[in-house]
Amino acid sequence: MYETKNEAPKLNGKADGTLAGIRVLELGTLIAGPFAGRLLADMGAEVIKIETPDRPDPLRTWGQGHVDGHRMFWTVHARNKKCVTLNLRTPRGVEMLKELARQSDVLIENFKPGTLEKWGIGPDVLQDLNPGLVIARVSGYGQDGPDAHKPGYASVAEGISGFRALNGYPGQLPPRIALSLGDSFAGMFAVQGVLAALVQRAATGRGDIVDVALTESCLALLESTIPDYDGGGVVRQPSGTRLDGIAPSNIYLSRDELPVIIAANQDTVFARLCRVMGCPELAEDPRYMDHVSRGANQDSLDKHVGAWARTHDAVDLVKLLDDAGVVSGPVNTVAEVVKDPQLQFRQMFVAHKDERLGRSVLGPGVVPKFAGAPGEVRWAGRAIPGYDNDAVFKELLHLDETAMSELADQQII
Repeated sequence: MYETKNEAPKLNGKADGTLAGIRVLELGTLIAGPFAGRLLADMGAEVIKIETPDRPDPLRTWGQGHVDGHRMFWTVHARNKKCVTLNLRTPRGVEMLKELARQSDVLIENFKPGTLEKWGIGPDVLQDLNPGLVIARVSGYGQDGPDAHKPGYASVAEGISGFRALNGYPGQLPPRIALSLGDSFAGMFAVQGVLAALVQRAATGRGDIVDVALTESCLALLESTIPDYDGGGVVRQPSGTRLDGIAPSNIYLSRDELPVIIAANQDTVFARLCRVMGCPELAEDPRYMDHVSRGANQDSLDKHVGAWARTHDAVDLVKLLDDAGVVSGPVNTVAEVVKDPQLQFRQMFVAHKDERLGRSVLGPGVVPKFAGAPGEVRWAGRAIPGYDNDAVFKELLHLDETAMSELADQQII
């Protein structure tokens, strides 16, 4: 049986999180790997984030918002994690990492392929020490192939995968959304792989290597674009505020010039929309009577819906549609999002103390929700690198004060 802290992953639910009892080592910086670690930590895993003593995670200085010079991105992706420093470019640092891996269940890294091997802590070494260790490797292009050696960023991965080409309006350069989506997609797929590997480990006693590429994570979300091209020669193009062939489903301006999304492309929902618009006969019009015909006559249908939407203020428009059972909603900025009563009820805005500020900050809640073992935000990102050095190294590696001082003097921690 593998030599880890637990005989098997605790996936049956505990009051302190579904993944309580699972220990995760997080190597790497910025978004993809740390996002995966954050999701596991939110579900109750003990996540130990390892930073280089002289080069902490740049995410500490990322984000547009700041308070007294402290950037806020760190509070999101470093939350619920213990932070230690360890120089993996030194023999002693490598030995300490090996001992931590021996006592852990999962290791996440998002370095360029070959980095762990260069340091002497590749998966073969780590899983020889701990056969039950699950290793998630996140990179731009994957661990093998002609481009594996190249560094990768979310923006480029979105472009290479075909994801970016579908954004924006026809005939214009495809914009990016103001988020690092490629990183986040990869982080989520990494968590999916880790959880599947933990389930497999419960049956076999052996861990696995989860290989996640940013490019492939973006490509996995392209729905039917690949078979549409292969089977019908269709090269899908960007379609602005709507999806071509899906109607009515678009953004319409209200009388008070606010954007409202109305999505009534299903036959039954479209019939409800026609009734609330005061023209039920449109649902029987041959141009609009089914999904295919509405898609073929999307432009004229959008004009009908758009003209009607212009006769109501946004708040009244959404209320009318809600009462009629038509799917709709506003296009909120974050200023409106944090006031949304449904999201507030679902505890999607969680206050947690940021030690840098000495007060609480608001962050996104935990997704998904579990009935028996809800996740929670226990603390914001640690204020300084190495915050948990004493707690982690003394407890897990049985180091005393003298050893800790020597490691600090040698710049290993």
